[in-house]
Amino acid sequence: MPDPAHAIARLIEIMARLRDPKDGCPWDREQDFASIAPYAIEEAYEVEDTIARQDWAALPDELGDLLLQVVYHARMAEEAGWFDFATVATMIGDKMIRRHPHVFGDAPARPGQWEDGKAQERLARRESGTLDGIPAALPALLRARKLSARAARVGFDWSTADEVAHKVDEEIAELKAELPGGDRARLADELGDVLFTLASLARKLDLDPEACLRHANAKFTRRFTAMEQDLARQGLAPGDSSLDQMEAGWQEVKRRERTARSE
Repeated sequence: MPDPAHAIARLIEIMARLRDPKDGCPWDREQDFASIAPYAIEEAYEVEDTIARQDWAALPDELGDLLLQVVYHARMAEEAGWFDFATVATMIGDKMIRRHPHVFGDAPARPGQWEDGKAQERLARRESGTLDGIPAALPALLRARKLSARAARVGFDWSTADEVAHKVDEEIAELKAELPGGDRARLADELGDVLFTLASLARKLDLDPEACLRHANAKFTRRFTAMEQDLARQGLAPGDSSLDQMEAGWQEVKRRERTARSE
């Protein structure tokens, strides 16, 4: 196995060379924090996708791509004189020790310990509001879940999942009431309420709304592709088929899935 310290040092040196003003890569030299940030998000999702597919052979490569983003940002910060990779590694190490007093100290483990530690850190950053510190750039469903979870910790919450489900019905009714008017701003507002409440329902059911939607996306993709392939065997394409034909094909794909699950 490679030596971790040597491997990290080598990666840091590679990034320094790529960013070298004279002999580095033109593309890497011209990047800044704003231009690189989207890649970090993209790489994180690719790691998650690889894990979901249980592609363990590809996981080291994807984790490496994600690690590169950390090294990249640390290098740009070092060039600006702000901090370096060692600072990043030291700070996360200190945070893990601080948030695990039951492991690195003599305090007993207790429920809510992690969140209490985060709350203390927010206070140290002068973030006193209940919702402070939840990044606005998070995927919207994930942020909605975190916002409702943070509010729930101070008692602003429904008692049961059933109550949230009734609220979903109420929000959908309000959305339907706006459909005849066609006011896009009001429709967007009401649809947003539906989605936010659905994210709260997912939290109450201890589900990740992003994961639920990814599962639904994968299911739709699988079924639509199978329906499209069935049509192709009949010499048809979706654009050449009626809605009734496509719906019949869709239901056939669902029937085959149910049969396969029961076998």
